[in-house]
Amino acid sequence: MAKLLWEPSKERIENSNMYAFMQVVNEKFNKSFSDYDGLYEWSVENLEDFWSTAWGFLGIKASKKYDKVVENPDKMPGAKFFTGSYLNFAENLLKHRNDNKALIFRGEDSVRRELTYNQLYAEVAKVASSLRMAGLKPGDRVVGFMPNMPESIIAMLAATSLGATWSSCSPDFGIKGVLDRFGQTEPKVLFTADGYFFKGKPLDSLERISGIIDQLPSIEKVVVVPYTRDNPEISNLKNGVHYKDFIDESATEIEFEQLPFDHPLYIMYSSGTTGLPKCMVQGAGGILLHQLKELVLHTDLKEEDTIFYFTTCGWMMWNWLTCSLGVGATLVLFDGNPFHPGPDALWKMAEDEKITVFGTSAGYIEALKNAGVKPGKSFDLSSLKSVLSTGSPLSKENFEFIYDEVKNDIQLASISGGSDLNGCFALGNPIGPVYSGELQCRGLAMKVFAYDDDGKPIIGREGELVCTAPFPSMPIYFWNDKGDAKYKSAYFEEYPNVWAHGDFVEVTEHGGVVMHGRSDTTLNPGGVRIGTAEIYRRIDQMEEIEDSVVVGQKFNNDVRVILFVKMAQGHELSDEIKDRIKKDIRTTASPRHVPAKIIETPDVPYTLNMKKVELAVKKMIEGKEVKNKDALKNPEALDFFGDLKELQE
Repeated sequence: MAKLLWEPSKERIENSNMYAFMQVVNEKFNKSFSDYDGLYEWSVENLEDFWSTAWGFLGIKASKKYDKVVENPDKMPGAKFFTGSYLNFAENLLKHRNDNKALIFRGEDSVRRELTYNQLYAEVAKVASSLRMAGLKPGDRVVGFMPNMPESIIAMLAATSLGATWSSCSPDFGIKGVLDRFGQTEPKVLFTADGYFFKGKPLDSLERISGIIDQLPSIEKVVVVPYTRDNPEISNLKNGVHYKDFIDESATEIEFEQLPFDHPLYIMYSSGTTGLPKCMVQGAGGILLHQLKELVLHTDLKEEDTIFYFTTCGWMMWNWLTCSLGVGATLVLFDGNPFHPGPDALWKMAEDEKITVFGTSAGYIEALKNAGVKPGKSFDLSSLKSVLSTGSPLSKENFEFIYDEVKNDIQLASISGGSDLNGCFALGNPIGPVYSGELQCRGLAMKVFAYDDDGKPIIGREGELVCTAPFPSMPIYFWNDKGDAKYKSAYFEEYPNVWAHGDFVEVTEHGGVVMHGRSDTTLNPGGVRIGTAEIYRRIDQMEEIEDSVVVGQKFNNDVRVILFVKMAQGHELSDEIKDRIKKDIRTTASPRHVPAKIIETPDVPYTLNMKKVELAVKKMIEGKEVKNKDALKNPEALDFFGDLKELQE
């Protein structure tokens, strides 16, 4: 049984949005639910009732109400939600017109800016009017190559107010990485900052933008936002215009285009490490409804909250965070290195801005712990009520680190989903307990199971994460995907009509979820599937090791576990350390998890969104081609793994 770390008080439960929603369900459907389990089971068995009730509870603003909640509910892909309804995504995020803080921008260069909801509306109106005058129409693509700053959100809201489809990349992407994404979708307008800051240094973006524009003939306008310079030189930038010269200062109101529920809102991208990134097109209503469900019910976000997520504009957590505007909460945007000028920088910001919901990644929490930072002892975190973590599985030790060193009365919500759905399959539950190493629950109306090798649901054992019922934020299609061939191949090939996500998970007896890593890199020694997460949890506890990556290698008609370790500064990989690793993994995980080989590597490769690329490492050691190294943050790190003599023995 996992260790119980936290339980919400009776007062916290009864003041939560989840509790209020449960009372609405009880009254409307003559139920008597008193805990999450009953509500969850009802939600997955009564999709139409759940989503129609959520529509009202979440305050969705629509010019025309729906005719039907779900059409073709037994078909994936093919189910359609809220047919007949018309709405505008940006209008729902800008429905709060007041002087409350909407955005607080903090740059690592000490820049701080604020925008109220009234000011945000006014700024969006100026950009929306200019885009309309530039001839932008519903369905046209607008893209951002931007830091996480207010103008990124302003540009997205302006574009989507007109019915344009938005897509964005972080400014640390290389030219080929950007072209692999934007080049497929042929955008008309590109927003960029002149540069960005990282570790105290200004970095230029305009040189790369010039290279990108030369190969993107669809771009009719490049709007340059000043950030690292007051007046950047753009005379040589094709179709370039300064932001201040582009916006229509006379505009005061926004004409929100009313569009069908599944009108294309976002284009999101897969990592692209095995070929061109998949371009996943997501509908406006589905994203709005799904993300508000997660923010309001599972995160317990309220108008008086201040929410922060450490993210770039190239990660889905930026889109997720932005939807918090629909709640009327205050969003804190941060651009830069989270360890600059010191490893406690974000916690000083949390104190200053009185952040109530602090979102980050498992990798950041691990780095924080290794740096010896103790935020709860150094800063006033009395406002903080929740910490969210995603990106990779959060180890048990790091669960306990949050409660020991950040705050003991807090909801720690490890969450997991993906860019594919722009949301979560499993996440937080503000009315339930937190157990070490577990995501609190499966999301409401997400019919999620762990499947065994025979495609049967299992409890308490590791299996393939699947979702057996449709949900509103499913991609409406993939870009240029004739007959939905790539779409079906991505999720429905293994189990027809069932979404297989590619994660290896365990659903626990009390309804929690334990993540065990990607199933396409699941280890299979002796024919028994095991996840990589158990190995990482042990390695992460060793101060001698800075990072690691583990893969399976075919050897003598079996699969053996290969562990690569990047040693911390001042340490070498000795036989004593190897023996300690093996003994620890054997004792705490299982004999099957013990690596057959432990090899030192100079670096561990990551995607631009800071996810380990185990599959690319596996391909390298098997002598296979990794097709798109530009999708990696440090592609040179892969070179080490080719043709290793140690792996021939």
